[in-house]
Amino acid sequence: MDLKVFYLLAALVACFCLDPAIAQELIYPIREELQENTLIGNIPKDLNISHTNAVTGASANLVYRLVSKPGDNPLLRVLSNTGEIFTTSNRIDRERLCPGPSYEENECSFEIEVVILPNDYFRLIKIKIIVKDTNDNAPMFPSPVINISIPENSLINSFAIPTATDPDTGFNSVQHYELLNGQNSFALDIVETPDGEKWPQLIVQQNLDREQKDTYVMKIKVEDGGSPQKSSTAILQVTVTDVNDNRPVFKESQMEVHIPENSPVGTSVVQLQATDADIGSNAEIKYLFSTQVSPATKRLFALNSTTGLITVQQPLDREETAIHKLSVLASDGSQSSARATVTINVTDVNDNPPNIDLRYIISPINGTVYLSEKDPINTKIALLTVSDKDTDVNGKVICFLEKDVPFHLKAVYDNQYLLETSSLLDYEGTKEYIFKIVASDSGKPSLNQTALVRVRLEDENDNPPIFSQPVIELSVMENNKRGLFLTTISATDEDSGKNAEIVYQLGPNASFFDLDRKTGVLTASRVFDREDQERFLFTVTARDNGTPPLQSQAAVIITVQDENDNSPKFTHNHFQFFVSENLPKYSTVGVITVTDADAGENAAVTLSILNDNENFILDAYSGVIKSNVSFDREQQSSYTFDVKAVDNGRPPCSSSAKVTINVIDVNDNTPVVIYPPSNTSFKLVPFSAIPGSVVAEVFAVDSDTGMNAELKYTIVSGNNKGLFRIDPVTGNITLEEKPDNTAVGLHRLVVNISDLGYPRSLHTLVLVFLYVNDTVGNATYIQDLIRRTMETPLDRNIADSSKTYQGGDNLTIMIAVLAGAMVVIVVIFVTVLVRCRHTSKFKAAQRKKQGAEWMSPIQENKQNKKKKRKKRKSPKNSLLNFVTIEETKPDDPIHEPINGTISLPTELEEQGISRFDWNVVPTTTFKPSSPDLARHYKSASPQSAFHLKADTPVSGKKHHIIQELPLDNTFVGGCDTLSKRSSTSSDHFSASECSSQGGFKTKGSLHTRQATTGQPDMSHSDV
Repeated sequence: MDLKVFYLLAALVACFCLDPAIAQELIYPIREELQENTLIGNIPKDLNISHTNAVTGASANLVYRLVSKPGDNPLLRVLSNTGEIFTTSNRIDRERLCPGPSYEENECSFEIEVVILPNDYFRLIKIKIIVKDTNDNAPMFPSPVINISIPENSLINSFAIPTATDPDTGFNSVQHYELLNGQNSFALDIVETPDGEKWPQLIVQQNLDREQKDTYVMKIKVEDGGSPQKSSTAILQVTVTDVNDNRPVFKESQMEVHIPENSPVGTSVVQLQATDADIGSNAEIKYLFSTQVSPATKRLFALNSTTGLITVQQPLDREETAIHKLSVLASDGSQSSARATVTINVTDVNDNPPNIDLRYIISPINGTVYLSEKDPINTKIALLTVSDKDTDVNGKVICFLEKDVPFHLKAVYDNQYLLETSSLLDYEGTKEYIFKIVASDSGKPSLNQTALVRVRLEDENDNPPIFSQPVIELSVMENNKRGLFLTTISATDEDSGKNAEIVYQLGPNASFFDLDRKTGVLTASRVFDREDQERFLFTVTARDNGTPPLQSQAAVIITVQDENDNSPKFTHNHFQFFVSENLPKYSTVGVITVTDADAGENAAVTLSILNDNENFILDAYSGVIKSNVSFDREQQSSYTFDVKAVDNGRPPCSSSAKVTINVIDVNDNTPVVIYPPSNTSFKLVPFSAIPGSVVAEVFAVDSDTGMNAELKYTIVSGNNKGLFRIDPVTGNITLEEKPDNTAVGLHRLVVNISDLGYPRSLHTLVLVFLYVNDTVGNATYIQDLIRRTMETPLDRNIADSSKTYQGGDNLTIMIAVLAGAMVVIVVIFVTVLVRCRHTSKFKAAQRKKQGAEWMSPIQENKQNKKKKRKKRKSPKNSLLNFVTIEETKPDDPIHEPINGTISLPTELEEQGISRFDWNVVPTTTFKPSSPDLARHYKSASPQSAFHLKADTPVSGKKHHIIQELPLDNTFVGGCDTLSKRSSTSSDHFSASECSSQGGFKTKGSLHTRQATTGQPDMSHSDV
């Protein structure tokens, strides 16, 4: 098979197998004469091109590039990043782009090509711009003055007027002629040809007489149909001549001929024939071109004026003008001529070789395209547009490469090809390619054209450095010297030259090391401390000097070995542990924590106790401390000793710490009643007492600490009428309402004192007796009444029975008064009778008088009475007198202490009231070592609960003490006074000390009176 035929078939197959994903077309119709930077279109929007990779979803940076030749003045420009098309400063002129006659609105166009890069997104876009006409040209006559000769004998007839021309098309071309100043002799007619041309004809409307007027001057106006409308005028001058009444007639008024474009000069084209009916000189016909024939056509063809033969006058070129239209006139010398139209079609001859328009996508440098050896396959180099001015087979062009090179042509349109790489390039194999692109047509003989392409490859740095070891492991002792050599790191590069020059660099986390950039020597820049950092892990980078540089990394692992340079370290210099008292022996009381920053044997620590007297046992390895004693906070509240830690290093290191074991209180002590001092004491509540005033007070202490020593006071029995109220914190008993006659008598209040201990609260009971009356008539009787009430169960009210006792007491008093009066009378009488008797009888009478005075209230002088009245005016809220009765007859069964246990009802037992042993009298000896006010005193009694106590017997010498207590019953010492009754709560870990001096501080004097033996004692206290 002929090689040329093979390439022709290959080109035809490529034309029909274009890749629509690569080659696409766009058509934009525009108006000519657009302003600069006018938007024509948007390529990605009009072709629906996405800027996102459909596979990866990543954003693609597409580049739009206009394919043009160097030195071109493009009419359009394309924004590389957006693909928008704009006009440039070069004016788009349709008449300039498409010169010559034009009859179709959209037949003037030009094309541009745009490529989309990079290669992964490559597309070739062919854009056809259809330039639509704008009315930018006015129609013009061939000459500003038109001369026409008309014979004088011409009747109504028409005469041709030279037509006007307009480069615009359609409605923008010539549309209307108008005759101005026709002088009623002439009119204008327009004849439209089949081609759409409008020919003006001058119509003679009346007979002309040359002898009368031989010249007519008028104006003719021509207009186009554009908007805005354009027009021009010419002077039409008509000359009246003599008559030649027959005009020539063509044998054929329309003729069409074909002639090859390579016809030589002188070749006959067509023979015109015209006849004239006249004879003689009027029958002599002369052939000439009409004014409609362009000068260019007149240069190409010659018309024999005598024979009418049209011949080739200059070489024809179909590619320049394929069709020529000639309007020929046949004139016999008269003003009336015949017209014939000759259409000459110039046929094609294969006289033009193909044209190769090579436009580079990769800009060449001095005619050479530079490619990198790493460029991928199908890298686009240039866009080829081949064309042939010939037609049909003569215009069919195929393209191919002359040599076997790693490039190929890819057809994208019928006449366009992409030059791209067909395989990977290797600089080491071939550094430069020079080849030709051949374009050949299919004419007979075939013509071809070649284009030379020069491609030079650039070497790339495609080999990174390689380490001999990807992981480098080293070990070094801590406390090293600065600048210690560690190792030499090396890497190799298969490239050469600068691409093989390697520099080394440390990665992050390598501040303790130095690395020589050229030699790779690694040294220590600091002193290592294994306790701060035991292991260093960093990277070393080897980078060549290529462009761009390539690099690789190796991991470096450096382990720091330990030295025994750290002593054991306790987590605390002073360990404090808190344990509850009564903890069993060998219980765990705490754990000592010690660390050693060293490693291995250097960090193995052994513990020991230095000075403990074997109270505790310490595990040498775990640090667990166990008790070797049973704790009692009241005996010892804390233990302190030292511990020592020694490691197994060589030499060993040691350290010590202090340990304190604090014993936390357990609620194992019941409250101890301090006030009232006896369960048989009573307090007088006069009718003058006002509500809210303090009538009695209860005070107790607890040997425990913290919440275990916080006390609460409540009245659990004896206050059924709600006459009294006790403060739960201070223990002060106040009067709730003013007493009336129904409240007269003895009241027994059962007060429960409980602590707030956890998990079990302890409590005790105390009896408070309040005697409601104006005065204490007979204290002994009241004391006897109190003793009798001891037999009454605590849940019963004794107020009603006390009234009975009071009534009996009043009767006894009345009897005593009467008896006293009688005694006084008898004494006076006896005194008068025995005044003269001896002294012994007189003394006996005096002793009887003293006995009578003991049975009656104490009589004082008026001054004392005034003083007592002043005392009655003391503040209403002052404490009432508390009367204490001390008996001296232990053998008298009436004055014996009450023994036994008081049975409580179930209701009171549920309220937490315990049973009491009246035989037990707790001591009230206090230790000045309690940490807060509520714990000022520690009981020396081992008893676990308080009991109600009876009167304490006194010495054999009887006496009565009436003690008037002050507003504040002060406990002398360094702590808060007992009268405040408030205790500051503290936790189990607080410790405070207080020294006190026992006893109560009293205001006022103690009134004592001693009676003779054998007579009853009675004390009085006025309120």
